[in-house]
Amino acid sequence: MYGINPILNQKDFLEMSQLTPEQLADLLDLAGELKARMQAGFSDLPLKGKILGMIFEKNSTRTRVSFETGMLQLGGSAIFLSGHDTQLGRGEPISDTAQVLSEYVDGLMIRTHEHSRAQAVAEYASVPVINGLTDFEHPCQALADLLTIKEIKGELSGLKLAYIGDGNNVANSLLVAGALAGMHVVCATPAGYEPNKEAIEAAQSASIGTGAKVEIVHDPYEAAKNADVLYCDVWTSMGQELENEKRLTDFADYQVNDKLTACAKEDYLFMHCLPAHRGEEVAASVIDSAHSVVIKQAGNRLHAQKALLVDLMSTPRQA
Repeated sequence: MYGINPILNQKDFLEMSQLTPEQLADLLDLAGELKARMQAGFSDLPLKGKILGMIFEKNSTRTRVSFETGMLQLGGSAIFLSGHDTQLGRGEPISDTAQVLSEYVDGLMIRTHEHSRAQAVAEYASVPVINGLTDFEHPCQALADLLTIKEIKGELSGLKLAYIGDGNNVANSLLVAGALAGMHVVCATPAGYEPNKEAIEAAQSASIGTGAKVEIVHDPYEAAKNADVLYCDVWTSMGQELENEKRLTDFADYQVNDKLTACAKEDYLFMHCLPAHRGEEVAASVIDSAHSVVIKQAGNRLHAQKALLVDLMSTPRQA
């Protein structure tokens, strides 16, 4: 039965670096099992009566719908709390909000800007806290990404994943996740846009014993050479709008287009966490091609997150 033997040995899930290679593999297996059972028509309700509080200080379509749907499919429910719906928006200390919400719900998901805010919620909450996105990491996205690659390629170890573009929170999580899975992860960015130093160090540490290889380069064609997976994200993320013109110039040579994909393997997969800007970070001929798995990838957010929810919320945890 789900939850009897928890996969994670901590209360919260905030960063990919919290996982061991074995825990990552087990989470992906659980996600695959939950997905298969749902598609076969089974109604598993391991979270019957459980409530997830969802704090959104940063808007999202996929995060809200996937978490809310996941809770409903698992027998629980979810409460949406925007930045305007809580006292956080009026200056209440995070410690107070986290402790009070813990009296009402069985778990919390937070999507916010500063990673320190998610860490603070986890510190003071007595219920599990999941990082739905911060400026440092997007770990739920990385879980869905690896689930998608594994479903299609049949394995993760030894595959080359090339991330092209801004070394942002998505890149940070992919570096660590890929390293844990034994992949060859290459991130190609313009100078000055490299992934966070802490994330690079975490990925290098995670690669020890897994056979993984982690590289940061500035040549997108070098990164794409013989890649099994090509991945990109928007050049200007939410909150960076004032930098848009400069970023369009700085990233002009980093578009994933037909010229770049010609360097990858013939059966490469194209991935993007969405929303995408066709004509900027990716050409329409790529994202709308048979190589693109962006819709399946987005759909797997639901199943990867359900695995997290089941593992964290179906068994009592120590605060």
